[in-house]
Amino acid sequence: MGQISFLSSRKLSGTVAIPSSKSLSHRSIICAALADGESTISNLSFSKDIDATISILKNLGAQFKKSASALVVSGTGKLKLISNRLFCEESGSTLRFLIPVALLQNEPVEFDGKGKLGERPLDPYFRIFDRQQIKYSHTDNYLPLYIEGTLKPDVFEIPGNVSSQFISGLLFALPLLDSDSEILIQGILESKPYIDLTLDSLKNFGIKIDNLNYERFKISGNQHYIPKDITVEGDFSQAAFFLAAGVINGDIYCDNLSSDSLQGDKAIVDLLITMGGNITKENNMLHAQTSFLNGIEIDASQIPDIVPILAVCAAVSQGTTTIYNASRLRIKECDRLKAISSELNKIGADVEEKEDSLIIHGKETLDGGLVDSWNDHRIAMSMAIASLKCKNKLTITNCEAINKSYPDFYKDIKNLGGDLT
Repeated sequence: MGQISFLSSRKLSGTVAIPSSKSLSHRSIICAALADGESTISNLSFSKDIDATISILKNLGAQFKKSASALVVSGTGKLKLISNRLFCEESGSTLRFLIPVALLQNEPVEFDGKGKLGERPLDPYFRIFDRQQIKYSHTDNYLPLYIEGTLKPDVFEIPGNVSSQFISGLLFALPLLDSDSEILIQGILESKPYIDLTLDSLKNFGIKIDNLNYERFKISGNQHYIPKDITVEGDFSQAAFFLAAGVINGDIYCDNLSSDSLQGDKAIVDLLITMGGNITKENNMLHAQTSFLNGIEIDASQIPDIVPILAVCAAVSQGTTTIYNASRLRIKECDRLKAISSELNKIGADVEEKEDSLIIHGKETLDGGLVDSWNDHRIAMSMAIASLKCKNKLTITNCEAINKSYPDFYKDIKNLGGDLT
């Protein structure tokens, strides 16, 4: 169990190159692996989650050549199972994206992982397995999961209020089946921006999906992924930490972000501005400066990943912030509603945890002290940013959780003037 300490109220300033979008990196790697030929993915930031996706696709027959920030992917156009044990580390995206992909071949496979991954629901897939008579078994948790059978063309009904990862997983696999399929969304689809990222990645690699108002997706069979060279844009969900740092106590330029991005977490910019944040675009970078923030109301249904850092901003704003429609945060790497409220309250914040919301009464400063990451990368990074408004030193235990998505996060904090040990 590692720990790291941040000295109190240290202003951050300078320029940070935001790492590549983890969401787009997963999608580009999967599409490239399913293509027949060679693709190069540039500006790629490697992390435990991305490495897990690469490892499983290797076991499904794709080949990879890795450099410092690029990946050459040689796909075969047809899966060839090398090893039937598919280990996802703690990556929910890897697991849910690749279950349907693994069912494109007829050999049995076993998905496994660690940490809280085995507690994250897979029921939408189990209903498909039952309908299509695909054999499966698992322990009291969802992992390890043994699956035997092949995915068949069908009309797939998926609830709109579950993770969009189930829909994306089907969208990757269904175009390669020998007949047409449809996905019907039951109720209102949450996390639409993540579906937009999937559809855009599929389009880049030659796959056509008919999106009928996010209520139905029509997928023609017998399609083929076409190799493509891709440069992955920066990640707004990671930029959120530095934009927040800037408006809380800093003068920070965020580079490597696309103004045309489809990423849902791009909403962090408008939300911080609505709170009073001074964020401007200068020389193709976003510039965030210390600001006087006010509480607002935030709908979390489309932006679950940036809720923890928004909670930090709210905790040091004037007035009250309500973050609602946030129940899905309870089934992430940890129960993020409980985690962020608990850890912020430890250092003097005033956060009320409700069933699907947080009510945060802002304060001018926080106290500092000892907090834990709950083995969740976004909780670790959020608490690091909270240190910028602490009167005393803040120490984070299980600090290595950042390796899941952003291994260089503490290094980047230090480069901006952060005093950490």
